[in-house]
Amino acid sequence: MPLFKIFLVCCLLFSVVPVQAGVTEPDPRAEDEFDIMNMLAKKGWHDLKDERWNAYGQFTYISSWKGAFPALYTNLNGSPNSLLPGSERSFTGTATLYLGLKTWQGGEIYFAPEMISMRPLSNLKGLGGVIQNFELQKGGSETPIYYQSRLFFKQTFGFGGERIQLASDPMQLGTTVDSRRLVLRFGNFSVIDFFDKNSYSGDLRRQFLNMAFMTYAAFDFAADARGYTWGGVAEYFHDDWTVRFAHVIPSKDPNQLPLDMRAFKFYGHQVEVERRHRWHGRPGAVRVLAYRNHENMGKFSDAIAAFRSDPNKNATTCTGFNYESGNAGAPDLCWARKPNDKMGIGINLEQEVLDDVGVFLRGMYSDGKTEVYSYTSTDRSIAFGALANGSRWKRSKDLLGAGFAAGWISSQHAKYLNMGGIDGFIGDGRIKARAEHVVDIFYSVNVLHSLWVTADYQHISNPGFNADRGPVNVYGLRVHAEF
Repeated sequence: MPLFKIFLVCCLLFSVVPVQAGVTEPDPRAEDEFDIMNMLAKKGWHDLKDERWNAYGQFTYISSWKGAFPALYTNLNGSPNSLLPGSERSFTGTATLYLGLKTWQGGEIYFAPEMISMRPLSNLKGLGGVIQNFELQKGGSETPIYYQSRLFFKQTFGFGGERIQLASDPMQLGTTVDSRRLVLRFGNFSVIDFFDKNSYSGDLRRQFLNMAFMTYAAFDFAADARGYTWGGVAEYFHDDWTVRFAHVIPSKDPNQLPLDMRAFKFYGHQVEVERRHRWHGRPGAVRVLAYRNHENMGKFSDAIAAFRSDPNKNATTCTGFNYESGNAGAPDLCWARKPNDKMGIGINLEQEVLDDVGVFLRGMYSDGKTEVYSYTSTDRSIAFGALANGSRWKRSKDLLGAGFAAGWISSQHAKYLNMGGIDGFIGDGRIKARAEHVVDIFYSVNVLHSLWVTADYQHISNPGFNADRGPVNVYGLRVHAEF
């Protein structure tokens, strides 16, 4: 497979020890001779503390296997979005190059081309918010696809306070900044590049594999089918406080690639307040995030009302954008799309509790009135767990994690699904509505300076929020390299 060849070349040519998220030991890049940027610095060719440019890359391969599971029905009456009950194998392979360039004082440009090859379980259908592999994208294929994931300009304005050294990293030039500063970004990026960060749950190329731990499962942030958008982000840092705001654009149609460039007709807003602290001398943070999307999307109640008033307005007759359901006796969101608002609010906590051991919790409540537009089918979500560095058993670059995540759908969403309706990811033709939840346990072994291998187990209950189906066991293997 070409992806393995790319991976082997990366391992042979490059070697790095990345920052282990969620630990307090010094940045390994500052000392490890196998770091390329650090090697250049040792030769006097590069200044890691005041970079004019930097370059990083990553390769990640994830293989997942799902065993057969019980299901009272599958794709009932032509509704096509069930997770198939037979055993299946899925994989993703991604490669990303991160390039940063300083333009002038406080000005920086970042560019990140990316490649993905993938095969999802059941064509990425049947799981609401607990998709077993966070790398999976709508519309991907086994043939590698190359695209621009990020291209944005960043400007920092300092307003005093303490001087802080920012370490060299992907999408961050090594530099010194004021603790009180305004940072503006404009261009192409993902909302979760800057919002809802968490040291112990978020960097899923090193941590948990399930998408429920990447961000709030109920956070339907505006994006294309790959998770990227265009827009602007403003961050104001005031010592231990940060306030963020973003205005970004959604896709033209739900869960599709083309973006709607009418930035002030349809858009997504998010605002986040962050407070960093020390509890008994140990670092932690509290973040509160609210979002509001104004998009051309359907309300579940409107789709149901349209179908009841005229049964010809069903899932098989709409000529506009639809998910190609074959259920002629079901409502469809296609008949209800118009400018609507979607809102939600969430809290994100992280705290170190022991040396090299941290815990996290996320919870979000979205209104649940409208369809999923960009992320998962979840209307309310919670996730919590713990992450431990292997230093306690003399494996300081290993990671062990255990987490639990659950999601719920609104009563209107459940009613729509029970009538045979579908959305971008779920719809079995009927539903016995229950919380969908997952337990995710992993161990990541650092086998070389540049290489981590992770074994992962996930137990998923009520797939698609449907107690008539499941539970499902998923076994995963991840290979991750950086340079």
